[in-house]
Amino acid sequence: MKALITGITGFVGGHLAERLLAEGGCALVGVSRNAGWPTPLAHLAAAVERLDGDIHDAARMEAILRRVQPDWVFHLAGYANTGKSFQEPDACWEANVTGTRRFYDAVLKSDVRPRILFASTGLVYGDPDPGHTDLTESATLKPASPYAASKAAADLLGYQLARHPGLDIVRVRLFNQIGPRQSADYAVANFARQIAAAEAGRQPPVLNTGDLSAFRDLTDVRDMVDAFHLVIQHGTKGDVFNAGSGRVHRMRDVLRTLVGMARAPLTVVEKEVPGRASDAAVSKADPTKLKALTGWQPKYDLSQTLADVLDYWRGNG
Repeated sequence: MKALITGITGFVGGHLAERLLAEGGCALVGVSRNAGWPTPLAHLAAAVERLDGDIHDAARMEAILRRVQPDWVFHLAGYANTGKSFQEPDACWEANVTGTRRFYDAVLKSDVRPRILFASTGLVYGDPDPGHTDLTESATLKPASPYAASKAAADLLGYQLARHPGLDIVRVRLFNQIGPRQSADYAVANFARQIAAAEAGRQPPVLNTGDLSAFRDLTDVRDMVDAFHLVIQHGTKGDVFNAGSGRVHRMRDVLRTLVGMARAPLTVVEKEVPGRASDAAVSKADPTKLKALTGWQPKYDLSQTLADVLDYWRGNG
């Protein structure tokens, strides 16, 4: 079995590589436009072949596909920052829609026919329809940010190409994944980074945050990549699956839990970002379909994940 991961040096890509290596029986190749392995993923260099490549470069992707001949492709590469997408929507759409389309074009031209898993996002749903608190795969798509809109377009592109010309694409709509090694551009990692910096005396004992009123379905990235592994084995061509815990937490409470783990007293300063449009106030997955097909169950509870994230930043601040 050969597997190819686009965006392997990213947050999810690194954890997925570790998951596949732990399973065994899989020769693993990763594609990244970043030169070399980032320091937190340096341990993968001995077990994973990393190739330079940008998904916009269809000729390069075609050459890689012909050489690797993968059975599975996990397509993770793209633009993944909701907040920044409001300031740079063109870059967001270029990476998530144009880049994905060119990658699929490369698959078609290569004559290699792997099973492809496309990593979408639960943010494609936006606010739930009235009377529906849990988001199922049939919920209306109402993306509320350039990032979410671009992922919705790429998600539907995968469905179309599975219908015609028949690429073997399955889609997973990830709800908020968190865990060690996540960039501090994301809320939970940013909270943990600030706490670790305050404990070490690198910043005053004050945590600055944005609006913390939203509720989010938070899942450990290590559970999320378990879902990927199951879906690529068992999902039906063209189908889509929600991956999320099915439980929501107010972000203010998440921060309170992290602050409770701190080794020094801290003050929280919550500020709304002027002019920033918000994503859905509540985003909760209904993972019934995924669980029924694969038996997937999250293994990490939130307190363990938060402790692991904080420990990561204590050692890597």
